Amino acid sequence: MRTSRIHTSCLGFIVSLWFLISPVSVMAEQNSPSGENPSNPLAAASNLDLRAKYLDLGNSSDRYIYSLEGATMLHPKIKLKYELHYWDTDVTGSNEHDWESLVIKPIFFLSDGVHNDVKYRLAVGFDWVHDFDNEDKGIGGGSSTIAPFVGLALGVSEQTTLIPLVQHFLSYDGNSVNQTAFRLIGMQKLPQQMWFKLDAKVPVSWHDDEAIPASVELQWGKMFTARFGAYVDGLVGVGTDRPYDYGAGLGLRTIF
Repeated sequence: MRTSRIHTSCLGFIVSLWFLISPVSVMAEQNSPSGENPSNPLAAASNLDLRAKYLDLGNSSDRYIYSLEGATMLHPKIKLKYELHYWDTDVTGSNEHDWESLVIKPIFFLSDGVHNDVKYRLAVGFDWVHDFDNEDKGIGGGSSTIAPFVGLALGVSEQTTLIPLVQHFLSYDGNSVNQTAFRLIGMQKLPQQMWFKLDAKVPVSWHDDEAIPASVELQWGKMFTARFGAYVDGLVGVGTDRPYDYGAGLGLRTIF
């Protein structure tokens, strides 16, 4: 009963923020949506998503994650992404809940073009991840980090986009982090404004005996109008260092 009240209260707060921010964002941006899918992190698109995830951590522990995740095009060559995460978990043996992290991610589009009939976009940027220091509750990793990255979006066909990215995380506060993450995203357009996404993540933790907490995420979504849509996620941890066993998620999206 207590956990249910916590989930309802937190989700209600984030839903309220989403409905408060979304109309303001849409009113502030009078241009029509770009047509690019914001599930591609290198898309030139402005959006605001409300997400909820459940993760089975193994050993009878689990984690619920509630987040606001958005992006704003500040300039045709500059995109600003942002995320706010709230966790509820029993990993310590008792139910704990609190804010986990704030992520600010500026992205700079260096070049766009077509080469051998393949559209491409080269981008660089970095994540600034502020940890809210709730590691004693089993929430977060107790590290604030800076993580530069480089990514390349390749439109191999009108329906299919591949996005390889490499990112390196280094801590500047809290527990030591030195991790390189290799990531491959595949985006597939489907009929009736639907899409499918595969997101494979292979991080290598250099400070942790080169552990590889790999995972694969699958997403299916649909835009019901030009501006509003929804999607579901399926998540699977891979290997002996996997960050979780499996999970599921639900997201609501507005594009502006």
